Amino acid sequence: MTPRKVSHSRTTLTELMIPSYANFGGKIHGGILLSLMDKVAYACASRHAGTYCVTVTVDNVNFLQAVDVGDLVSLHASVNFVGRTSMVVGIKVIAENVHTGLQKHTNTSYFTMVAKDEAGNPTPVPPLLLETPEDARRFLEAIKRREIKEESSDAFDNEKNRMTLESDLEKLNSYRCVVGY
Repeated sequence: MTPRKVSHSRTTLTELMIPSYANFGGKIHGGILLSLMDKVAYACASRHAGTYCVTVTVDNVNFLQAVDVGDLVSLHASVNFVGRTSMVVGIKVIAENVHTGLQKHTNTSYFTMVAKDEAGNPTPVPPLLLETPEDARRFLEAIKRREIKEESSDAFDNEKNRMTLESDLEKLNSYRCVVGY
């Protein structure tokens, strides 16, 4: 397969935040932003893969600042890493107040997408051509994020397997819960 440049699939989606997107606190509902992030991740991954893609994991959805009704929200996505059939799409969300011109970084996230063939089976994706030192840095960070995620998952599984209700029940005393059985 011919490698594809990061710039080939880089995608920006911009949308006006309307009143129907607001939550009970008057800010844009997090679910709206997640839906937009999923859309831009799909567009970016599908451009790179040249085929239909599905979301398999979402990592580090950090809501850094609230988004207001009336803001223009731009979601900037790029393929940061490719495996055999998967891609990690990095997304940076910027909200802009159109009256003041003030821009704020509101969200960062990483979506892992898998390319699918016509039968719905995972299909290989082209290698990623890293054009800049920034592209190489993001690829290396994605590798490190994956390694740390695997280590953390293994450590949690090990701890969970060692845990017993009888021996660990007293830990609940320092938390805001009441054991009622």
